Amino acid sequence: MTEPTKMEDEHLIADGVDDEPVESNRRLFQGRGLTFITISAAIYAAFHMLALNGVSLSGMTGGFVNLGFLPDFPLETWNFRIVHVAGALALGFLWYSASQFSDDTGNETPLLGYLSYVLLVPAFVAVGAAISFYFEIDNGVMWNGMDARIKFNETWVFGAPLMAATVGAIVLSWFHKTTRDKYSPPDFVLTVCALAVAIYLITIYGTLMRNSTGTPFAPIGISIAAISGTLLIMELTRRVAGLALVIIASIFLVYVFVGQFLPGFLQSPAITWQRFFSQVYTDAGILGPTTAVSSTYIILFIIFAAFLQASKVGDYFVNFAFSVAGRARGGPAKVAIFASGLMGMINGTSAGNVVATGSLTIPLIKKVGYHKKTAGAIEAAASTGGQIMPPIMGAGAFIMAEITGIPYTDIAIAAVIPAILYFVSIYFMVDFEAAKLGMRGMKEEELPRFNVMVKQVYLFLPIIILIVALFLGYSVIRAGTLATVAAVVVSWLTPNRVGVKSVLKAFELAGGMSIQIIAVCACAGIIVGVIALTGVGARFSNLLLGLAEASQLLALVFAMLIAILLGMGMPTTAAYAVAASVVAPGLIELGIEPLTAHFFVFYFAVVSAITPPVALASYAAAGISGANPMETSVASFKIGIAAFIVPFMFFYNSAILMDGTYLQIGQAFVTAVVGVFLLSAGVQGWFLGRNAVWFLRIALIIAALFMISGGLVTDLIGVAIAVATLLIQRFINPKPGTTFRTGGAD
Repeated sequence: MTEPTKMEDEHLIADGVDDEPVESNRRLFQGRGLTFITISAAIYAAFHMLALNGVSLSGMTGGFVNLGFLPDFPLETWNFRIVHVAGALALGFLWYSASQFSDDTGNETPLLGYLSYVLLVPAFVAVGAAISFYFEIDNGVMWNGMDARIKFNETWVFGAPLMAATVGAIVLSWFHKTTRDKYSPPDFVLTVCALAVAIYLITIYGTLMRNSTGTPFAPIGISIAAISGTLLIMELTRRVAGLALVIIASIFLVYVFVGQFLPGFLQSPAITWQRFFSQVYTDAGILGPTTAVSSTYIILFIIFAAFLQASKVGDYFVNFAFSVAGRARGGPAKVAIFASGLMGMINGTSAGNVVATGSLTIPLIKKVGYHKKTAGAIEAAASTGGQIMPPIMGAGAFIMAEITGIPYTDIAIAAVIPAILYFVSIYFMVDFEAAKLGMRGMKEEELPRFNVMVKQVYLFLPIIILIVALFLGYSVIRAGTLATVAAVVVSWLTPNRVGVKSVLKAFELAGGMSIQIIAVCACAGIIVGVIALTGVGARFSNLLLGLAEASQLLALVFAMLIAILLGMGMPTTAAYAVAASVVAPGLIELGIEPLTAHFFVFYFAVVSAITPPVALASYAAAGISGANPMETSVASFKIGIAAFIVPFMFFYNSAILMDGTYLQIGQAFVTAVVGVFLLSAGVQGWFLGRNAVWFLRIALIIAALFMISGGLVTDLIGVAIAVATLLIQRFINPKPGTTFRTGGAD
């Protein structure tokens, strides 16, 4: 390394931002075990990249290599989604433990392992039965749900062994212990069960029985396979995303069978278990919009993110942010805003974004003088904003495009102003806090050199290519593929060149990164299936319509509370998918445009990550900062307060979503930014370089609300209040603790 390069590297702060965090229940394999899981994950991710682009081995070799047992691309839609879910289940069970690891070999539970190997027998019997069904159908048997022989075979030869293996292995996995570098026998059984479910469903959905789902004529095997699949999905979701989503899904599943006994709008028709489960593993549930998105857009952009990480672009993003904003007062806090916004474009989860950038920024934010709870709150709020940052916007935006049919480019354009308002509001909140505490920025010798960072600005090229390709009319899949290729090419200009080994590593990384989001989307699909079959979403819409007769604002507030409640403890993707099924249709019934209604729900699903009492992003930040999780979540709620007002702006002024003339959009943007500034000043109590007394803070907040609402009259009222507040602050300068005299004359 040359001397100038060494000097440049000494100023770099970020190193290892791109490293994937290792969960506490994730196995750390060695030797052949590591080789096997690495190759499996790489094949899984590469399969999606090839399938989505319609590339086959035969096509790549000009027909020279043509293996009949390989699938033809593109795959039939349901088959592709079934394989997508089954592959994630297999990888997830092998990679993530159901319980704590044993500290040493003396604490292992070999007896439970032997019992698990016994369960492999019924699991393989179910696989064999599913394969035999395929050959029967291939030989001309007309499959149906009424034939006694077929029903017997599906129940006792396929279904009973499958359920015994599934339930038995799940229970054993909770108690079986092994060291962290070993596979767990119960998880081998669950992997085989996932394979059995996939083979059976692909076989039967290839017949006319695909049209019988949800009716009494559906083969009972579909229902049994769906029960097994549902249990597998919920168990993997518990391992990778915690209990919150599993509990909510369980409540919805119980509701299917007790809804007939409930009063009011919660009452649903009586539904048999066979009818429900024959429909839940179709595109009305697990294979519906959430899995449609996770199997296409989401995994594609996870692969894109993995290739960016392989070329260390994340380190560059954070170092670039430090070089730009590090000198400002409270510098690291502003860096967190900038860096988290950049990282959020390539990171699918709020909590994941916190871990990626917060491990670097939070200690530095504390170092310049912020309280530890504030340091964590700033990072949590900024990382949450990455979910609404175009062009990628996290996984929820892709689900929005799938559900509404609105082109993704239109959604990305509509998100520009709301994203700017979100990050501007956090910037003002952070800046005013720094001003109140008399903070300064970092010293120049502590920061990366801006002139060095600018020389590597070409590392933004993959994201620029993605944006340009989208707006040139390329499909999201093609644009994402081009951006991934660009990430490889750009890396050749850096020391972190992506070669053959790095490509394989990137695919392996993508396979691992995708497990959580796929499990979450599939589990959310269970809830969506319940909503679709019971009709509770339509009845909730009627409830909103009734509220709107009294007050439309009251209906919106109620919709906001439900969206936040559904999102508490859930990843953004699942939170939006569920809220979009329950809340959005009701808002559309109120006459709100679909884009506005879904953005309203999406925004609140996102900010549920910083909403007490269950705030995933805030909890992740508290773990790094060492602060109390609840105090951190309250502080992050305060810092992100503008995000709870912005969605109401969509309703009162659609120009915020780029719906209007250039003049209307410009006016809405400027007044909203001013409104956000006034709101931040009122909440923080800092205005015109000094503390603001309590009644001026109230006046600032009122002025902000008038400015944000978006009408000409309300803007003028807001300006008048703001000007009056400014004059009082400037010339009268009331002291803290000032009160109004209410007594009469002496």
